[in-house]
Amino acid sequence: MTEVIVAFPKMEDAKVIKNILVKNGYSVMGTVVSGASAISLADSLNGGILVSSYQFPDMVYSELRADLSDRFEMLLVCNPVRMTSRVEEGIVFLPLPLKVHDFVDTIDMMSARLLRERRKRRINPKMRSESDRLVIDKAKSLLMNRNTMSEEEAHKYLQKCSMENGSNLVETAQMVISLNG
Repeated sequence: MTEVIVAFPKMEDAKVIKNILVKNGYSVMGTVVSGASAISLADSLNGGILVSSYQFPDMVYSELRADLSDRFEMLLVCNPVRMTSRVEEGIVFLPLPLKVHDFVDTIDMMSARLLRERRKRRINPKMRSESDRLVIDKAKSLLMNRNTMSEEEAHKYLQKCSMENGSNLVETAQMVISLNG
């Protein structure tokens, strides 16, 4: 399920949007009234959709988008009069007054796109650099020699430690090297 943040300068407006989303099965992680709060909440999540107003007391939507993780999509909801230029890339725009059906359809479309991106990242993981591969291989070699493990067992051990510690595989390998080196 796609996680959603609702950011509007007036809490009443944010709550109306939140209620629409919740009634349509979306998980709203928070309603906030400032750009800084939206960024802070987004940083604690792995991605999702930010439904945003045009302007906040501390910033405008474009500044918010610039500080937002690439794993978040932004849906800008505002009066079309405010939009003097075309909407920036990476931002979906819906004009006020908001039509609930259009709003939900747009959220559904954005959610589907995020899901496709997550699947693509899982299927095609990024390639490790040569130096990262060398660090992992050195840690596996240490584990194999000191603990009489096979390469597969050493790799699984690194993966398990990585997951338990909330670190990536390279960081875990570096820790093993520093402890055993």
